[in-house]
Amino acid sequence: MKTLIVEMAKALVDMPEEVSVNEVDGERTAVFELRVDKSDIGKVIGKHGNTARAMRTILSAAGTKLGKRYVLEILE
Repeated sequence: MKTLIVEMAKALVDMPEEVSVNEVDGERTAVFELRVDKSDIGKVIGKHGNTARAMRTILSAAGTKLGKRYVLEILE
C-alpha cells in the first residue's frame, strides 16, 4: 500500500523526490502519512479535495479486499 501511495503522489507533483510516506500500523487499521513539498500540496489535495478523496477511495477499496482499514493523512 505504501508503494501505491508513493507512486500516485509522485505522478501528481512537480518535485517527486520530496514525496515521503510514513506508515503507522495498527491491528486492524493502518494510517499513512503523506508528505510532499509545500508547493505541491495543492496538487495532491486537488480542487475541492477531489484528488485526495480519489486516493482515499482507492486505498479503501484495496483495504476492503485485504480485510484492513487504511487511512490517508496529507501532512504539510
